[in-house]
Amino acid sequence: MTSKEIQGISFFHLAKKYKTPLYIYDTSIIKQRFEQLQKALSPIPHKIKYACKALSNIHILRLLNNWGCGLDCVSLNEIAIGLKSGFSSDNIIFTPNSVSFSEIQQAYEQNITLNIDSITALEKFANYYPEGKCSLRFNPDITAGGNSSIQTGHKFSKFGIAKEQINNVVEIIQKSNIKITGLHIHTGSGISNPEVFIQMLDTLCQLSKKFPHLSFLDIGGGFKVAYKKDDKFIDIELLADKIVPEMKKISHEYGRPLELWCEPGKYLVSECGYLLATVNQVKHNGERTFAGINSGKNHLLRPMLYNAHHEIINISNPDAEKKTYDVVGYICEEDTFARQRNIEKIREGDLLCICNAGAYGYSMSSNYNSRCRPAEVMVYQGKDFLIRQRESLDDLLRNQDFDPFASEL
Repeated sequence: MTSKEIQGISFFHLAKKYKTPLYIYDTSIIKQRFEQLQKALSPIPHKIKYACKALSNIHILRLLNNWGCGLDCVSLNEIAIGLKSGFSSDNIIFTPNSVSFSEIQQAYEQNITLNIDSITALEKFANYYPEGKCSLRFNPDITAGGNSSIQTGHKFSKFGIAKEQINNVVEIIQKSNIKITGLHIHTGSGISNPEVFIQMLDTLCQLSKKFPHLSFLDIGGGFKVAYKKDDKFIDIELLADKIVPEMKKISHEYGRPLELWCEPGKYLVSECGYLLATVNQVKHNGERTFAGINSGKNHLLRPMLYNAHHEIINISNPDAEKKTYDVVGYICEEDTFARQRNIEKIREGDLLCICNAGAYGYSMSSNYNSRCRPAEVMVYQGKDFLIRQRESLDDLLRNQDFDPFASEL
């Protein structure tokens, strides 16, 4: 990709054809990342389950299914979308937390691999399905990842069964005939150090001794991607160089081969995504210059929620001298994409490109301020395809456009 095109298609062409704001996905990047991970893990039995909460557009999911990827879901609707996308039920894992037991039942009765993350849920599962099979999510007491709000493996996290509760788990299993077929750990997002995953495998290895019916160990996801030019990116080959021999050793000690499962989300789709926006106004207030665009935190929340950095390129003026701007949105509260950022000189009407917007961009968007969500377009094999229409006022009113008092008149 140059600074002005994807697979030979100009950003200007896409902006003119579909209008802005606009999400664009370069599917060649998703495939490249998937195949890179697939190749790196090829010496051992493994399955890659895409964490679809990152980007759940059904057309992206269909491509991943066609390429041989599995699916990691955290809600019943994600499962439904996955099935509609073509994923078989036995290629989906469901890892909910704090849900009603009825959700767990609905997933299990669709033959979805169930990943239970609490003692109470396991007790209910054993009572309802005394011959059932499931996986268990454990909390390893490992602090890893980027922003503290996306660290999920430390001992104060709500996720997983505390490893100190292993005896309680074994007691529940012994009172029934349920079989534990997998063990799972996910410590968070933005992990660049391969040693963290070796720590996970060491914990899973110790836990595995209590469960004779295992078929897989799951290290979750959280593989670090680069958001800045000098940012770290996890070295997948180095990661595999450490994980592969460790899994072979664990399988040997266990007495039979165990599959390695992993659940990348951001790693597969972050780099593929771009949010195009048009500059509405350039405003000088005191010592600051604000570039206000026709988008906001309702379209891309990460900079405001996580203080996440996204590169911003002025597509309309890429060779200009750089000046310092606060790039802000049109939402009526704090709504800043970038503070004091050096960007090519911005003029009203310019087209800006916000990079690394594929993961947790559209999937975390909202209708705040009663604004509509943008269209989504994917570029596949050199052609652009509209994969989600831009919302309209009718979409905002669809579920409320009726008279609740009509029956009383």
